[in-house]
Amino acid sequence: MRAAVLTEYGVPRAGDFDEPVAGEGQAVVEVSAAGLNPVDVAICGGRFYAGKPPLPSVSGREGVGTLDGRRVYFDTPVAPFGAMAERSLIDPVSTYTVPDEVDDGVAVALGIAGLAAWLSLTWRAALKPGEHVLVLGASGVVGQIAVQGARILGAGRVVAAARSAPALERSLALGADRAVRLGEAEDLASALSEAADGRIDVVLDPLFGEPFVAAIDAASFGARLVQIGASAGQQATVPSAPIRGKVLTIMGHTNFAAPPEVKRTAYERMAAAAAAGELEVETERIALERVQDAWARQGSHRKILVIP
Repeated sequence: MRAAVLTEYGVPRAGDFDEPVAGEGQAVVEVSAAGLNPVDVAICGGRFYAGKPPLPSVSGREGVGTLDGRRVYFDTPVAPFGAMAERSLIDPVSTYTVPDEVDDGVAVALGIAGLAAWLSLTWRAALKPGEHVLVLGASGVVGQIAVQGARILGAGRVVAAARSAPALERSLALGADRAVRLGEAEDLASALSEAADGRIDVVLDPLFGEPFVAAIDAASFGARLVQIGASAGQQATVPSAPIRGKVLTIMGHTNFAAPPEVKRTAYERMAAAAAAGELEVETERIALERVQDAWARQGSHRKILVIP
């Protein structure tokens, strides 16, 4: 079968790979679309904290396909098989059914990216109706879903912050009340607080660095800050006084740590919202034979899909 094959750590190439054969408790899924995520880039580059993948192997941790006549979302394929192939080997128990009304690309986006956003707001921050939410890095797929998710979950005010002006316009169209352009304001903390009407209860942060420090200064008493990435820098000099004085809670999040049923419930809730037209994601489809182009497009404001 054709697949995105990793023969050395770096960028996979389209090539032939052995067909998967299901063993006990396994199933073979016909893949219709696979997602590309920062974690895939790290894994293929041999930089993933859990270890390097075997060589050769097929790239990709998530996808949508057909299993026993039904459309399903799947993740964590059985090594050395991955999602970026015509077929993959999976645990059928861990799949999520995809509603007919939800496009393959959106269904993939609701997986790794969508869960990072939704679980940060619910499982980690325990967002309450009426609370004000600040979404840093709102231009990315996680940020886009977080803006919409906060609105669906009943946030009283949603502020989107990012560097891209066009992406911020899209955030406003997706439901953000205000947008703050990073790198433009002289006093970022004041700009964030003003946009949030002086109240920030929950912060979702895939950036770290300077934006995270500004969010600490802008956060309200008792606010919860969920840290999920470091796109703006691996290091930050964080002041202790506002953390103590405002009794802030700073917590990390990774989808890997969430219980299976928590993830399933979250995915099904997002899928229902997407089916009802309440949640949307921009996607970009790239053929498997051009998988290297997909790698070059990672980091755009669209969900990158590799199509077998």
